[in-house]
This record gives sequence, C-alpha cells and structure tokens, in this order.
Amino acid sequence: MNSEEEFYDAETGLESDDSCEQSFKDAQVSKSELSKIAMPVVFNEPLSFLQRISEYMEHTHLIHKACSLSDSIDRMQVVAAFAVSAVASQWERTGKPFNPLLGETYELIREDEGYRLISEQVSHHPPVSAFHAESLKQEFVFHGSIYPKLKFWGKSIEAEPKGTMTLELLKHKEAYTWTNPMCCVHNVILGKLWIEQYGTVEILNHSTGDKCVLNFKPCGMFGKELHKVEGYIQDKSKKKLRVIYGKWTECMYTADPKVYESNKKCEKKSGGESKRTKEQSCEEEDSDDVPEVQETVTVIQEMYNFTSFAMTLNELEPGTEQLLPPTDCRLRPDIRAMENGHIDAASSEKERLEEKQRAARKERSRDEEEWSTRWFNLGTNPHTEADDWLYTGGYFDRNYSDCPDIY
Repeated sequence: MNSEEEFYDAETGLESDDSCEQSFKDAQVSKSELSKIAMPVVFNEPLSFLQRISEYMEHTHLIHKACSLSDSIDRMQVVAAFAVSAVASQWERTGKPFNPLLGETYELIREDEGYRLISEQVSHHPPVSAFHAESLKQEFVFHGSIYPKLKFWGKSIEAEPKGTMTLELLKHKEAYTWTNPMCCVHNVILGKLWIEQYGTVEILNHSTGDKCVLNFKPCGMFGKELHKVEGYIQDKSKKKLRVIYGKWTECMYTADPKVYESNKKCEKKSGGESKRTKEQSCEEEDSDDVPEVQETVTVIQEMYNFTSFAMTLNELEPGTEQLLPPTDCRLRPDIRAMENGHIDAASSEKERLEEKQRAARKERSRDEEEWSTRWFNLGTNPHTEADDWLYTGGYFDRNYSDCPDIY
C-alpha cells in the first residue's frame, strides 16, 4: 500500500484506505476510479478524528446553562444551540483528521469546564467511533457513536452521518437525542475546498415529548442560503412554541412564532428579502464555486483554521504521558511528526501504522480471534431503543495493563 489517503469528510472523517470499499459501496463511481485520486498526508490536519469528536465539547457552557434552567422549553432552546455549535468549527476546516486505528483512544479532562471525556475507535469495518462525556458534578452525560456513509458525486463528497447523539440532563431527568446534519465537501478534485451543512435535524426530549426541528439550508444558487439554519420548537401536541433561526457559523436566535412570521411578511413587502432560489444538494449542484457571502463575524484563523479549543487538543504536558494509556492518540508518532512540521516522517509513520494494523487483523483472522473493545460495548440506547456503543466504565481507574500495542 502507498501513503495515499482517500477523500475526507470534515464532519465525520474517513476510513483508512483498506476500508474504502465498504464506505463507498453506494458511491456513484467505481472504487477503481476512486482509488486513482491520491490525497497525501499534507491534506491532513494534525489531529485524530477522535480529537475532532471532542470538539463537540467546545461549548459545554451551553449544557451547564441548560442544566440551570427551570423551564423545559428554555432548556430545549439551549440544547438546540449546543447541537448547532457541534458543527460550527467545521467551516473552513478543510484539513482531513487522521483516521483512528482500531483500539485508539482519546481522553479529555477539563476541570475548568467541569467534565471529562473518553472516546475509542470500536470498529474498523465499518469504522465506528464512540465517545462518552460526563459532568464532574453529575449534572449531565453526553454520549454517541459515529459512522459516516459517504457518496462521491464527481466534484464533491457527501457524508450522511450515522449514529445518534444523546444528552442526558440528570437533575431534570431528561434525555435529548438527535443526529447531525449532512455535510458536503466541495471541490475535492480541483478548486478551493469549501464545506456545506444541510438537512433536517430533529432534537427530541424523551421526557416531555417536546421536539425541536432544525433545517440546515443548502446554499442554493448564488449562495443566498449558505450557513442558514431555521426551525421551531413544538410541544408533544405539535403546537409551535418558538422559532429558532440564525447561521451555524455565527449565532442563533429565538422568537415567538407570530412575531417571526409577521416580521418575514414585512421584509418581503419592503423588499428586504429577495425571492429564494431553488435549494440544491450535492447531487443536484451545477457549480462547486465557493459562494460569495458577506461574513458578519470575524473568525480567528490559526494553523489549519483551528479554533483556540482545537489548538489545545494534542498538547502533552510533562508527566501526562505516564498517566495515559498507550492507545491515546496524542502518542501517535505520525500525528506528532506532522504537528512538528516533519511531513515526510509523518507520511512514513502513517504507512507503518496502517501496515501494522493490517498485519494484526490478518493474525486475528488466522487464529480465528475476534477483536475486543476495551471501554465500550455494543448495546441498546435506552431512549431510542436503537443499537448504540455504550461506555462500560473503568477508564479513569487508570489500569491500562491490558491495552493493545497499536503504535
């Protein structure tokens, strides 16, 4: 195998090259054509996809805010903002995160934000990443498992997120579930890469029956709808109680439904809102040019367009290495080499690790052994009754003697 990478998805990541056949089984071109498109390691960013998942926690203050509110509709509004914030850092993050190796883990402890997180790559065929975050004060639990279904449309790649996000507010005995929106990466062959999120996200409060329906709008022609999110909160009788609107790259607002509709009518009469153009998906697009839109929020762009939060995820403080299991992705030599600017070393290390993973899989197959996950087991989500990877506990006891040697 060479050191080439397949297409990437800024929202959910990609499998390694030997799992490409599984992920692209529904693609609109043959896998032989896909394999001819090389994406070298320089197209990566120096983070594992497990670290990218932890960026869901960048706006944990919203969860704390929801925990503090006494009204369920107010809580739903803040939970909706948190769900939108999970994809906010994706804009202009065109670097591909490194594909996690089977058994790879990542932990994040933020005492200042009052939580800790553990994630594990629990499957390679298909690739599945599971995570579990919990409040240090037993206020909330946030967990999920992610497996993207990818389609290649010639100039772009569309990722349908598979897997459910579950947020439990323990004080209120509430559980919210949702799936993330579709993600499309444009100009994967030629041109400037840019990212679009679209589709319907439904957030359900399983305790009250309240639901928030959010429509992430496709940019449409001329980019008039780019980044826009619009939706509403309804109670269990389907009465609309609040309207939510804004941009997933900027901020979200709420309003009374009558006030919102009245304001829209006034805008149309005054010509403040132009006639909406036909919305398009990746499949229907005529052009992948980056839409020209007026940015209204200044975005601080550091290396790889990381946020300040993302910049800290690969830090390895003195003494920390002795506390981590040998599977933590901060110990991956290819990612560390890339962070240090050693691209050739990163490429060769990446190839070595993937070859080691393949050899281990062949050995298990020969010995008729099944891979055993360490921190998660496949079970049933108690709220959706669907299959889900659930945390089994024990990670923070710091007993890692039986962790596999994957690096």
